[in-house]
Amino acid sequence: MKPADWHVLGAGALGCLFASALGRDGCPTTLLLRPGSRATRATVEVEHEGVSSRLELPVSTPAADGYISHLLVTTKARDVHDAVLSVAHRLDAASQVLLLVNGLGFDRKLRSELPAPEYFYGTTTEGAYRLGRRHICHAGRGLTRIGQPGREQAPDWFAQWSRAVKPTVWDPDIDQSLWLKLAINCAINPLSALQRCRNGELASPQLAPRVMTLCEEIMQVSAAAGFAGVTADRPGQVMAVIRATAGNRSSMLQDVLAGRPTEIEYITGHLLRVAQQHGVAVPLNEAIYTRIVDLQEHPHP
Repeated sequence: MKPADWHVLGAGALGCLFASALGRDGCPTTLLLRPGSRATRATVEVEHEGVSSRLELPVSTPAADGYISHLLVTTKARDVHDAVLSVAHRLDAASQVLLLVNGLGFDRKLRSELPAPEYFYGTTTEGAYRLGRRHICHAGRGLTRIGQPGREQAPDWFAQWSRAVKPTVWDPDIDQSLWLKLAINCAINPLSALQRCRNGELASPQLAPRVMTLCEEIMQVSAAAGFAGVTADRPGQVMAVIRATAGNRSSMLQDVLAGRPTEIEYITGHLLRVAQQHGVAVPLNEAIYTRIVDLQEHPHP
């Protein structure tokens, strides 16, 4: 079977990691760079366990011509809508769009304006961070889950993807996996950003009770939304992640420290919208959301 031809939107750490893996496995892979780029090829460098590997890939810009059959999107949640619409003229009803993005709710407006492509969703525990421009460190191997709500069987392109990106599983219950990831992020990311601390510090006697309260609220919303099964042991799951990522700075903390907008609207913001729909009170999550939004609008020195 002919390998899928992938275009990658989002040349951050995960975009570079997956583009490199696909390219090395023989999939034609093109990086979509910002408008105005005149380059025709670019080098992606990945460092893993002391070994550095480089791969040269073709590049394109969203405004260029040329059909896109398979589109991988790894941008920030807030950028998904505009990024995908920038290549809308290169997509049609047969195009496969894989949204491997943190958070939930970012696709609602996109799908209403661009319903034709077939959308898939992914979540990953791969660890990667940027060292420089298209130069990343693959800090830790993790599991990638891909699925489409309501679909049991994987599409044809999944076999090649799962050979290139290991380990990857097809997840018939991807909506539950995405909610679980959201729930964990809600309990860790905003609080770590406000405290400006690494994940491990959330297990301290000073902060652990607040984490537990966040978890209790999240479990109530999860139950109301039909996800009680995947979040039944929310405190235990969250503390396991905190221990496993003790030295990490959450992505939201990194954004706050760099003065960038955060993904709060698609993490805690999404939780608050679902809570409101079901009449569930989540005062601590709401208070932390308000403080993060205020921090973005009025950065403190």
